[in-house]
Amino acid sequence: MNLNLRKRPYLYIASHITATILLIGVVVRIVLACITPSEAGLSFGSIMRAIGIGLINDLCFAIIALLPVALTYIGLNDAKYRRPWGYIIEGLLVAACIYVFAFHSVFHDFGGGAPIVAQIYLGYKLLSFTLRLFVPRLRRGWRRVTVGLMWIIYIFCILFNALGEYLFWDEFGVRYNFIAVDYLVYTNEVVGNIIESYPVVPLMLALLLLCAGIIYVSARRLRFTGGEQISGRAIGLGAVVYAVAFVAACFGIDGCHQKLQSDNTYVGQLQANGGYCFLKAFQSNELDYASFYPMLSDAELAAALNEIGTAAPADMVGTFGGQEPINVVLISVESLSASYLSRYGGTEELTPRLDALASECIVFDSLYAVGNRTVRGLEALSICQPPTAGESIVKRPDNERRDLSIGQMLRGRGYTVQYIYGGDSYFDNMGDYFGKNGYDIIDKKTMSPDEITFANIWGVCDEDSYRKALKVLDANAAAGRPFFTHIMTVSNHRPFTYPEGKITMPDGRYKSREAGVKYTDYAIGQFLDRARSHPWFGRTVFVIIADHCAASAGKTSVPVYNYHIPCFIYAPELLQPRVVSTLCSQIDIMPTVLTMLGLGDALPPFAGRDIFAAGYRQRAFMATYQDLGYYEDGVLTVLSPVRKVRQYAVAHNPDGTTTETPLATPRPDLLRRAQAYYQSANLRPKQ
Repeated sequence: MNLNLRKRPYLYIASHITATILLIGVVVRIVLACITPSEAGLSFGSIMRAIGIGLINDLCFAIIALLPVALTYIGLNDAKYRRPWGYIIEGLLVAACIYVFAFHSVFHDFGGGAPIVAQIYLGYKLLSFTLRLFVPRLRRGWRRVTVGLMWIIYIFCILFNALGEYLFWDEFGVRYNFIAVDYLVYTNEVVGNIIESYPVVPLMLALLLLCAGIIYVSARRLRFTGGEQISGRAIGLGAVVYAVAFVAACFGIDGCHQKLQSDNTYVGQLQANGGYCFLKAFQSNELDYASFYPMLSDAELAAALNEIGTAAPADMVGTFGGQEPINVVLISVESLSASYLSRYGGTEELTPRLDALASECIVFDSLYAVGNRTVRGLEALSICQPPTAGESIVKRPDNERRDLSIGQMLRGRGYTVQYIYGGDSYFDNMGDYFGKNGYDIIDKKTMSPDEITFANIWGVCDEDSYRKALKVLDANAAAGRPFFTHIMTVSNHRPFTYPEGKITMPDGRYKSREAGVKYTDYAIGQFLDRARSHPWFGRTVFVIIADHCAASAGKTSVPVYNYHIPCFIYAPELLQPRVVSTLCSQIDIMPTVLTMLGLGDALPPFAGRDIFAAGYRQRAFMATYQDLGYYEDGVLTVLSPVRKVRQYAVAHNPDGTTTETPLATPRPDLLRRAQAYYQSANLRPKQ
């Protein structure tokens, strides 16, 4: 058998694509290892392990990714143009086009742009096949152009993916996950964010030039006229060989991801294949908790829930006695890690207003976010439940939780309930979620042009949102009803752009996360300064809390210090300042505030509790999409798919970070409580 690949164009192209995937995979892992934080604990041996297992993953993925090449190979025979097959294929393509263009096709069930993609693809196939069927002289040139374009697209996608993996890792510290999938759903915001954050045109030109260079050098060695014919026997044999390799690759890459994981999360992420991670993210939007996580029996669950119980009854009169209802303004701040505040070790003086405000507030020094995305924080602050496995409830179609909703409860008590967001509330399904759960939605679409002084792809600047909020709150007060208004900020988000002249950065980093934090702090200060002059200020409690930290990656999948967030309750005419060192969770804040308002008797069946109640159990919940963490008594218990359980002793370091060390002696009591909390939250009836 002649193995000269230069005379076998499709095998040559397939081998070239495979070699490119393997080479780029090694380069990407080395680069990612170089930009990984020092606390990841990467050693030369661990990096070599990641590269070695990564090569296996990449080879398996390359075989899977070559499916379009294999399908093209199968078509390398002019027999399909002969009668009657040519006319049969033509008729099938015509019928398929009529179906997708004239009827509600199956592709509409996928939502998004699936129907349009199907129309474009089938329309192209009909046009191209019709031309080749009736104009035979076009076939050879068409084949050369098609194969050349396919080769170019492959190499460009490999290079583009490498760049994407670098940027994604730099931002999130992991390979592609649900966030990357979301980026395909919310195209306008995400593409705009990328354009505003990175030099897109130079980067794309560089990728195109590199792609052209690789193809030029490689194609010079290839003899391809477009007239090559492959016998039916050779096509059949090739199809069988590829089918076997494809199945083996699917099992192989899944086995590497499941069986060869490292205890160091960074190593596990480095050895993974980004393309495979992206595909898996599509499949794991919502995990079947009962199938994937360690379960308690009904009797064990009932006993554990009884042990957890509820905190001792609070004083239902509330902190403010029997006076008229108190207003609440909840500000959830985008990506505000506790470490940015001087109080928690920040050294760059990024939050002077919040640092000064702390002395006038009830401050929670040991509060932890439940997740690493905005929707997780919104979920925790609105329904006060531990995070669910897979996607947040906010993003799910069945996201109505009226029996748990803070908004619905307060609306039933006569409050005006609102959600104010400076961007388009379509993003992350926020508008749908809050609208279904008792909130009136006020977002960028409701703002008039004269109310917008600055905007980027995510929405208006925080100052514009706060100015809009002041008008809304004035209208609420004029209507004579108490109000609960939840404001979600946007400015502390890439691309970190905001109005000029508001802050100073000594080192000139005006388009950086640090600058975004400083502007967010400035805008909060301006809002509170203006609010003081309004008549409703003295009867209003302000809750300022982060939605999540700026980063969540660490040596373990759930690094405790990357979930530590600030929270202030500010009401200078109503509350005495105090510092609360009690370990608590983001889900506890609103039950605590509502109990202070004297509404403790009306609380829905939250998992969140009043932090000040006697008998309050100190614990926190923190999770990724798949790993569910429960932190209590210095031990982090992590529940993972395939019924995996890990426990870590958590040590707090002087610099504010934490070190998680595998627990020498298991704590079954903490495991049981973690299971009870998460099992009841994940398997709770939808309504």
